Amino acid sequence: MARPVTLFTGQWADLSLEKLCEKARSFGYDGLELACWGGHFDVGRALREPDYCKRKLELLARHRLKVFAISNHLAGQAVCDRIDERHKSILPAHVWGDGDPEGVRQRAAREMIDTARAAKALGVGIVNGFTGSQIWPLLYSFPPNAPGMIEAGFEDFARRWKPILDEFKSLGARFALEAHPTEIAFDIASAERALKAVDGHPAFGFNFDPSHFGYQGVDYARFIRRLRGRIFHVHMKDVWWSPMPAEAGVFGGHTEFGDPRRYWDFRSLGRGRIDFESIIRALNEIGYSGPLSVEWEDAGMDREHGATEACAFVKRIDFKPSLVKFDAAFSEG
Repeated sequence: MARPVTLFTGQWADLSLEKLCEKARSFGYDGLELACWGGHFDVGRALREPDYCKRKLELLARHRLKVFAISNHLAGQAVCDRIDERHKSILPAHVWGDGDPEGVRQRAAREMIDTARAAKALGVGIVNGFTGSQIWPLLYSFPPNAPGMIEAGFEDFARRWKPILDEFKSLGARFALEAHPTEIAFDIASAERALKAVDGHPAFGFNFDPSHFGYQGVDYARFIRRLRGRIFHVHMKDVWWSPMPAEAGVFGGHTEFGDPRRYWDFRSLGRGRIDFESIIRALNEIGYSGPLSVEWEDAGMDREHGATEACAFVKRIDFKPSLVKFDAAFSEG
């Protein structure tokens, strides 16, 4: 095995961390990527309680598990978003507050800075998450976007995130955006534009997840190569998309995941259409040695069965890069 294989806990928030540790170890994982919701990792308690992080690390160690990153997608989403009632259901009460949109965005920004502080207390340097976006609703330009509207969205992102990233840098932490629909970056072009918007800030990079690119038609292996040096963390997640037209296309037709009319849906690793060997080869090319973190999602499969097979799949397909040229032995002298 070339890299540690971890399990993202976000989809397991209904279980206690103790119970999930037991299961993850039995599934074969080397560690957990802790979500900052569902009681798995509480940012506030990590900062208030002197022994909180110590107890988390001891729990993981008892199950022979490690932690390399924490994730706070939900608070990050609110930093740039157009806030509405949907956000109340995903945000901590102290971030939602009275629901005033600008107040929510500012409290979410403070929560992300606190997340970096909590990560430092836990001894990890990567925080994965979302950024939100003022301009995602403008994705399809009709009525036509007025000149400057898209650029204003990237400027808003930079204005709100640069101070957060400055704090990350001062703490020795890095923020890894999971490029994803509804975020400021969701493909190669928007990722490069986001990076430019924050002036190539050293604390800003990406949590690479191919499942959000494949069905869009984005070259996910090229994403790795183009953003080399900015791939801070990797999610392993598969997605299936139909080789034929479907009733609900790329935009989903307002259907739920698991609906058979959909053009695409997330699948357990190895059961979708992502070419994971091309990903491993690209990661080897850029020298990525961090964890491969399974974010397990499949509406049609038992999750314990899926998480177990996903762990085995990742360990089977991962391989170290070659340290020598295979034909060096034929050289003379």
